[in-house]
Amino acid sequence: MSNQYEQLKEFTICVADSGDVDAIKELKPQDATTNPSLIYKAAQMDQYAKLVDDAIKYGNGNLEIVMVGNSDKLAVNFGTEITKIVPGYVSTEVDARLSFDTEATIEKARSIIQLYKEVGVDKSRILIKVAATWEGIKAAEVLEKEGITCNLTLIFSIAQAIACAEAGCTLISPFVGRIMDWYKKDQGVDGFEPKEDPGVISVTKIYNYYKKYGFNTIVMGASFRNAGQITELAGCDRLTISPPLLNELIASADKLEKKLDASNAATLDIAKVDMDEKTFRWMMNEDPMATEKLADGIRNFAADVVKLEEIVKKKM
Repeated sequence: MSNQYEQLKEFTICVADSGDVDAIKELKPQDATTNPSLIYKAAQMDQYAKLVDDAIKYGNGNLEIVMVGNSDKLAVNFGTEITKIVPGYVSTEVDARLSFDTEATIEKARSIIQLYKEVGVDKSRILIKVAATWEGIKAAEVLEKEGITCNLTLIFSIAQAIACAEAGCTLISPFVGRIMDWYKKDQGVDGFEPKEDPGVISVTKIYNYYKKYGFNTIVMGASFRNAGQITELAGCDRLTISPPLLNELIASADKLEKKLDASNAATLDIAKVDMDEKTFRWMMNEDPMATEKLADGIRNFAADVVKLEEIVKKKM
């Protein structure tokens, strides 16, 4: 029998969640995602020093040009290298510090696409990652109409997912592991069986809602803590997985079954939600996990943007 990675690819498009170009090259996934934390980790590796140096050279030593948050030449340099390896999308994230500024997010996304254009990478290869705040979702709605495809990240609730779908977003990244982390702490438990994992249940709920109501937005489960969470979501449109967990799947020959199925979702009794800003904000207010984890995710990504800037400052 083929390994679990090969079995998973029969049901789901697998995406590498990494800024490590060499690791991605070895795994040969369809797509790849990056974020400030992953780029920061990769930027410290000796083999990628040239990408940092090139970013500094591009800005002629001007820090404001070289680094304006995560959405800068350095992130694009990593993304460009990754486009040479994967045949599909590469996600590049807008500076998390712009998460509550619609217009600034739009302008930053356009500048990222321009940087890619300068090195010959077409916008059709890039997903602009935006935090799924109300402001971020509204920015993505504008960008999608301009032909700039978006990946709405830090999805912790069905409210975010519905708002993204109604805005016409290309893809969302509902998180699994971070939801589990919150519930482990809240309930004082060590963990959950995969089928009872709150993060798995959240992604399943979003997937079924989308398929029930015919939304085209791609559901890409993200932020996995263990292989059981991944196998329990076999059948999801896409799953973005770190190299260590991908290697764990490769090492296992256990049988993997499809768990999510669009045809099954169509038969489920799921209430339709008419989403607007008031409904969005109220649903988020009523979900302490989603509220806390969204804020925490934005803070952490913003902190790693600052760390990236420090790397560049030291080199300069």
